[in-house]
Amino acid sequence: MVPDHDMIKNPEQIAGIRESGRINTLVLDYVAEHIREGMTTAEIDRLVDTRTRELGGIPAPLGYEGFPKSVCTSVNSQVCHGIPDEGVVLKDGDIVNVDVSTIYNGYYGDSSRMFCIGNVKEENLRLVRVAKECMEMGIEQVKPWRFLGDMADAVNRHAKENGYSVVIDIGGHGVGLEFHEDPFVSYVAPAGTEMLMVPGMIFTIEPMINMGTADIYLDDKNGWTIYTEDGKPSAQWETMVLVTEDGCEILAH
Repeated sequence: MVPDHDMIKNPEQIAGIRESGRINTLVLDYVAEHIREGMTTAEIDRLVDTRTRELGGIPAPLGYEGFPKSVCTSVNSQVCHGIPDEGVVLKDGDIVNVDVSTIYNGYYGDSSRMFCIGNVKEENLRLVRVAKECMEMGIEQVKPWRFLGDMADAVNRHAKENGYSVVIDIGGHGVGLEFHEDPFVSYVAPAGTEMLMVPGMIFTIEPMINMGTADIYLDDKNGWTIYTEDGKPSAQWETMVLVTEDGCEILAH
Protein backbone atom coordinates (compact mmCIF):
# COMPACT_ATOMS: atom_id res chain seq x y z
CA MET A 1 0.00 0.00 0.00
CA VAL A 2 1.15 3.50 -0.85
CA PRO A 3 0.12 6.37 1.46
CA ASP A 4 -2.42 8.89 0.23
CA HIS A 5 -1.15 12.39 -0.42
CA ASP A 6 -2.91 13.72 2.70
CA MET A 7 -0.82 11.39 4.89
CA ILE A 8 2.32 13.25 3.83
CA LYS A 9 2.84 16.36 5.95
CA ASN A 10 4.38 19.49 4.49
CA PRO A 11 7.19 21.43 6.25
CA GLU A 12 4.80 23.91 7.90
CA GLN A 13 2.63 21.11 9.27
CA ILE A 14 5.67 19.16 10.46
CA ALA A 15 6.92 22.22 12.35
CA GLY A 16 3.55 22.59 14.11
CA ILE A 17 3.30 18.90 14.95
CA ARG A 18 6.88 18.92 16.22
CA GLU A 19 6.02 21.72 18.64
CA SER A 20 2.93 19.90 19.88
CA GLY A 21 5.04 16.79 20.39
CA ARG A 22 7.57 18.82 22.38
CA ILE A 23 4.85 20.03 24.73
CA ASN A 24 3.45 16.51 25.02
CA THR A 25 6.89 15.28 26.12
CA LEU A 26 7.18 18.10 28.67
CA VAL A 27 3.83 17.09 30.18
CA LEU A 28 5.03 13.49 30.57
CA ASP A 29 8.24 14.78 32.14
CA TYR A 30 6.06 16.64 34.65
CA VAL A 31 4.12 13.47 35.43
CA ALA A 32 7.42 11.61 35.95
CA GLU A 33 8.46 14.21 38.53
CA HIS A 34 5.24 13.92 40.54
CA ILE A 35 3.81 10.40 40.20
CA ARG A 36 4.05 8.44 43.47
CA GLU A 37 2.53 5.72 45.61
CA GLY A 38 -0.73 6.84 47.23
CA MET A 39 -1.65 9.18 44.37
CA THR A 40 -5.00 8.61 42.69
CA THR A 41 -5.25 8.38 38.93
CA ALA A 42 -7.61 11.36 39.15
CA GLU A 43 -4.71 13.36 40.57
CA ILE A 44 -2.62 12.36 37.54
CA ASP A 45 -5.45 13.64 35.36
CA ARG A 46 -5.40 17.01 37.13
CA LEU A 47 -1.61 17.23 36.80
CA VAL A 48 -1.82 16.59 33.06
CA ASP A 49 -4.70 18.99 32.50
CA THR A 50 -3.08 21.81 34.47
CA ARG A 51 0.41 21.42 32.99
CA THR A 52 -0.89 21.09 29.42
CA ARG A 53 -2.82 24.33 29.73
CA GLU A 54 0.10 26.12 31.42
CA LEU A 55 2.17 25.26 28.33
CA GLY A 56 -0.51 26.65 26.02
CA GLY A 57 -1.99 23.33 24.93
CA ILE A 58 -5.31 21.54 25.22
CA PRO A 59 -5.63 17.91 26.43
CA ALA A 60 -6.74 16.02 23.31
CA PRO A 61 -8.55 13.14 25.07
CA LEU A 62 -10.97 15.40 26.98
CA GLY A 63 -14.34 15.06 25.28
CA TYR A 64 -12.92 13.01 22.40
CA GLU A 65 -15.84 10.80 21.32
CA GLY A 66 -17.16 11.30 24.85
CA PHE A 67 -13.99 10.40 26.78
CA PRO A 68 -14.45 12.11 30.17
CA LYS A 69 -10.87 12.89 31.22
CA SER A 70 -7.69 14.62 30.01
CA VAL A 71 -5.40 11.55 30.05
CA CYS A 72 -5.55 7.75 29.97
CA THR A 73 -4.16 5.92 33.02
CA SER A 74 -3.97 2.13 32.61
CA VAL A 75 -2.93 0.13 35.66
CA ASN A 76 -1.63 -3.47 35.73
CA SER A 77 -4.05 -5.62 33.66
CA GLN A 78 -5.60 -2.58 31.98
CA VAL A 79 -4.20 -2.62 28.45
CA CYS A 80 -5.25 0.90 27.44
CA HIS A 81 -7.85 3.67 27.79
CA GLY A 82 -8.01 3.50 31.57
CA ILE A 83 -10.19 6.34 32.88
CA PRO A 84 -8.73 8.34 35.80
CA ASP A 85 -10.73 7.91 38.98
CA GLU A 86 -10.63 9.20 42.55
CA GLY A 87 -11.10 5.61 43.71
CA VAL A 88 -8.03 4.21 41.92
CA VAL A 89 -5.03 4.69 44.21
CA LEU A 90 -1.54 3.78 43.00
CA LYS A 91 -0.18 1.05 45.26
CA ASP A 92 3.25 -0.36 45.94
CA GLY A 93 4.05 -2.77 43.11
CA ASP A 94 1.71 -1.28 40.50
CA ILE A 95 2.73 -0.61 36.92
CA VAL A 96 0.85 2.17 35.15
CA ASN A 97 0.79 3.57 31.64
CA VAL A 98 0.15 7.31 31.37
CA ASP A 99 -0.95 8.21 27.84
CA VAL A 100 -0.79 11.94 27.11
CA SER A 101 -2.11 13.61 23.96
CA THR A 102 -1.92 17.33 23.26
CA ILE A 103 -3.46 19.85 20.88
CA TYR A 104 -1.25 22.89 20.32
CA ASN A 105 -2.15 25.53 17.74
CA GLY A 106 -4.37 22.95 16.08
CA TYR A 107 -1.68 20.26 15.82
CA TYR A 108 -1.58 16.98 17.75
CA GLY A 109 1.11 15.28 19.80
CA ASP A 110 0.77 11.81 21.34
CA SER A 111 3.03 9.62 23.51
CA SER A 112 2.96 7.52 26.66
CA ARG A 113 5.26 6.04 29.27
CA MET A 114 5.19 3.27 31.85
CA PHE A 115 5.78 4.07 35.51
CA CYS A 116 6.72 1.54 38.19
CA ILE A 117 5.34 2.34 41.63
CA GLY A 118 7.41 1.36 44.66
CA ASN A 119 8.70 -2.20 44.88
CA VAL A 120 7.60 -3.84 41.64
CA LYS A 121 8.02 -7.59 41.17
CA GLU A 122 10.90 -8.57 38.93
CA GLU A 123 8.61 -10.31 36.43
CA ASN A 124 6.62 -7.09 36.01
CA LEU A 125 9.76 -4.97 35.75
CA ARG A 126 10.93 -7.29 32.99
CA LEU A 127 7.63 -6.88 31.13
CA VAL A 128 7.95 -3.09 31.30
CA ARG A 129 11.56 -3.26 30.12
CA VAL A 130 10.85 -5.58 27.20
CA ALA A 131 7.84 -3.50 26.15
CA LYS A 132 10.15 -0.49 25.88
CA GLU A 133 12.66 -2.54 23.91
CA CYS A 134 9.88 -3.56 21.51
CA MET A 135 9.07 0.08 20.86
CA GLU A 136 12.75 0.91 20.37
CA MET A 137 13.22 -1.97 17.94
CA GLY A 138 10.24 -0.72 16.01
CA ILE A 139 11.78 2.76 15.81
CA GLU A 140 14.98 1.26 14.39
CA GLN A 141 12.98 -0.13 11.46
CA VAL A 142 11.42 3.19 10.48
CA LYS A 143 13.23 4.13 7.29
CA PRO A 144 11.90 5.54 4.02
CA TRP A 145 10.78 3.10 1.33
CA ARG A 146 10.47 0.21 3.77
CA PHE A 147 7.17 -1.16 5.05
CA LEU A 148 5.20 -0.75 8.26
CA GLY A 149 5.26 -4.55 8.41
CA ASP A 150 9.05 -4.42 8.81
CA MET A 151 8.55 -2.41 11.98
CA ALA A 152 5.73 -4.66 13.17
CA ASP A 153 7.77 -7.82 12.61
CA ALA A 154 10.65 -6.48 14.73
CA VAL A 155 8.24 -5.65 17.57
CA ASN A 156 6.40 -8.97 17.42
CA ARG A 157 9.54 -11.11 17.20
CA HIS A 158 11.15 -9.46 20.23
CA ALA A 159 7.96 -9.84 22.29
CA LYS A 160 7.61 -13.52 21.40
CA GLU A 161 11.30 -14.25 22.00
CA ASN A 162 10.75 -13.03 25.55
CA GLY A 163 7.61 -15.11 26.08
CA TYR A 164 5.09 -12.32 25.64
CA SER A 165 2.24 -11.60 23.22
CA VAL A 166 1.30 -8.48 21.27
CA VAL A 167 -2.26 -7.18 21.22
CA ILE A 168 -3.62 -7.70 17.71
CA ASP A 169 -6.81 -5.68 17.48
CA ILE A 170 -5.50 -2.33 18.75
CA GLY A 171 -2.56 -0.61 17.10
CA GLY A 172 -0.96 2.71 16.37
CA HIS A 173 -2.18 5.39 14.02
CA GLY A 174 -1.33 8.35 11.91
CA VAL A 175 -1.40 11.60 13.88
CA GLY A 176 -0.69 15.29 13.58
CA LEU A 177 -3.54 17.11 11.88
CA GLU A 178 -6.11 14.97 13.70
CA PHE A 179 -5.93 12.86 16.85
CA HIS A 180 -6.26 9.62 14.90
CA GLU A 181 -5.51 9.43 11.19
CA ASP A 182 -4.71 6.73 8.67
CA PRO A 183 -2.87 4.45 8.52
CA PHE A 184 -3.72 1.86 11.14
CA VAL A 185 -0.38 0.63 12.48
CA SER A 186 -0.25 -3.09 13.26
CA TYR A 187 2.44 -4.67 15.43
CA VAL A 188 1.86 -8.23 14.30
CA ALA A 189 2.05 -7.84 10.50
CA PRO A 190 4.76 -9.75 8.60
CA ALA A 191 7.84 -8.01 7.22
CA GLY A 192 7.39 -6.69 3.70
CA THR A 193 3.66 -6.04 4.16
CA GLU A 194 1.42 -3.11 5.09
CA MET A 195 1.99 0.48 3.99
CA LEU A 196 5.15 1.88 2.45
CA MET A 197 6.88 4.35 4.78
CA VAL A 198 7.40 7.62 2.91
CA PRO A 199 9.14 10.83 4.07
CA GLY A 200 6.59 13.15 5.65
CA MET A 201 4.47 10.39 7.24
CA ILE A 202 3.87 10.74 10.98
CA PHE A 203 2.52 7.89 13.10
CA THR A 204 2.71 6.35 16.55
CA ILE A 205 4.63 3.26 17.62
CA GLU A 206 2.81 1.95 20.69
CA PRO A 207 2.70 -1.85 20.92
CA MET A 208 0.74 -3.29 23.83
CA ILE A 209 2.72 -6.19 25.26
CA ASN A 210 0.88 -8.73 27.41
CA MET A 211 2.51 -11.08 29.89
CA GLY A 212 -0.05 -13.74 29.02
CA THR A 213 -2.16 -14.19 25.91
CA ALA A 214 -3.06 -11.46 23.43
CA ASP A 215 -6.76 -11.83 24.25
CA ILE A 216 -8.46 -8.68 25.52
CA TYR A 217 -11.93 -7.44 26.42
CA LEU A 218 -13.71 -4.11 26.71
CA ASP A 219 -15.17 -2.91 30.00
CA ASP A 220 -18.82 -2.65 29.00
CA LYS A 221 -19.56 -0.45 32.04
CA ASN A 222 -17.50 2.53 30.90
CA GLY A 223 -17.19 1.62 27.21
CA TRP A 224 -13.51 2.56 27.04
CA THR A 225 -11.10 0.56 29.14
CA ILE A 226 -9.47 -2.53 27.62
CA TYR A 227 -8.27 -5.37 29.91
CA THR A 228 -6.29 -8.54 29.39
CA GLU A 229 -8.64 -11.52 29.23
CA ASP A 230 -6.46 -13.59 31.59
CA GLY A 231 -5.95 -10.80 34.14
CA LYS A 232 -2.18 -10.74 33.66
CA PRO A 233 -0.37 -7.39 33.36
CA SER A 234 0.19 -5.47 30.16
CA ALA A 235 2.75 -2.78 29.34
CA GLN A 236 2.98 -0.13 26.64
CA TRP A 237 5.28 2.69 25.62
CA GLU A 238 4.33 5.10 22.86
CA THR A 239 6.34 7.40 20.68
CA MET A 240 5.39 9.59 17.71
CA VAL A 241 7.75 9.46 14.74
CA LEU A 242 8.28 11.34 11.50
CA VAL A 243 9.66 9.43 8.52
CA THR A 244 12.57 11.46 7.13
CA GLU A 245 14.70 11.16 4.01
CA ASP A 246 17.24 8.95 5.80
CA GLY A 247 15.44 7.45 8.79
CA CYS A 248 13.08 8.93 11.34
CA GLU A 249 12.75 11.72 13.86
CA ILE A 250 11.12 11.17 17.25
CA LEU A 251 8.58 13.94 17.78
CA ALA A 252 7.18 12.88 21.18
CA HIS A 253 8.26 10.32 23.73
